[in-house]
Amino acid sequence: MSDLFDNPMGLMGFEFVEFASPTPGVLEPVFEAMGFTRVAVHRSKDVALYRQGDINFIVNNEPNSVASYFAAEHGPSACGMGFRVKNSHKAYAYALEHGAQPVEIPTGPMELRLPAIKGIGGAPLYLIDRFEDGKSIYDIDFEFIDGVDRHPKGAGLKIIDHLTHNVYRGRMAYWANFYEKLFNFREIRYFDITGEYTGLTSKAMTAPDGLIRIPLNEEAKKGGGQIEEFLMQFNGEGIQHIALLTDDLMQTLDELKMAGVPFTPAPPDTYYEMLEERLPGHGENVAELKTRGILLDGATKDGSRRLLLQIFSQPVFGPVFFEFIQRKGDEGFGEGNFKALFESMERDQIRRGALVVEEA
Repeated sequence: MSDLFDNPMGLMGFEFVEFASPTPGVLEPVFEAMGFTRVAVHRSKDVALYRQGDINFIVNNEPNSVASYFAAEHGPSACGMGFRVKNSHKAYAYALEHGAQPVEIPTGPMELRLPAIKGIGGAPLYLIDRFEDGKSIYDIDFEFIDGVDRHPKGAGLKIIDHLTHNVYRGRMAYWANFYEKLFNFREIRYFDITGEYTGLTSKAMTAPDGLIRIPLNEEAKKGGGQIEEFLMQFNGEGIQHIALLTDDLMQTLDELKMAGVPFTPAPPDTYYEMLEERLPGHGENVAELKTRGILLDGATKDGSRRLLLQIFSQPVFGPVFFEFIQRKGDEGFGEGNFKALFESMERDQIRRGALVVEEA
């Protein structure tokens, strides 16, 4: 068995998330409201780069492309993602040797051929080794827009923190093995969340570089819950939400709300009343958290204080949503909030009629 810290693919973090929609103009207003700027356009394809901090979102409107076929099947969605690697040719060869399926991405003349393998839901997972300013894939295949800041601060979002996959029941082991076998990911968290009527299991996987995190969610045996609803709406497995990191969640959130980004309803007052009991001495301003609906998790044992602040948007296209997160020493996923959040989403399903509860 290889060392858990061995990094056979030379991973170095997320490079981009690629998005597509069967209807043009659906994605762009969402990203602009979230503080992203259109900084570059592809030289020969209907593809644009939206950026904020070190987050790259690629919007692919090219007809008859891999992205367009994915969007035709799944609706507006994250249709691909790119991992940074030290050497893309070596990483690609290693992936194929270990059972990955190649994905051919058509290229035009004088364009880079980006190696890609089949990822979640059949979406391409690109292996990118050109990401330094001046030498990146964007410098070669894109044209930057004159007068536009190439690294806009936006609403203060800095990097992609994690990408969560929803998978069919019984498929969590398959996808965990996919990331373990190819990239040497390891499981760092496992949750078994049970609401009043439904449940889910979640396995959080982290890459050897510590920068790429991918939680896998699977419906519990009861069925009828949130993961099953996503899979039905999305027409298959895929990226359920994308978590973006900020150093000041309150400031970021205020800007996003001003721009019209819709957020999930705040938890009940009892959630905030119980914070001091759950996280004694946390030191956060509870009134400010409550006003904004921000969730708090972490640990305050043995004199240490590791905290995580998080909030979720409502679904912004199809069943896909975003998470906004601030880490103060805590590297978890808000598991302390999972049950409270799960139960509130379950109540929302009942309210909308998506979950029918039989009277006793």
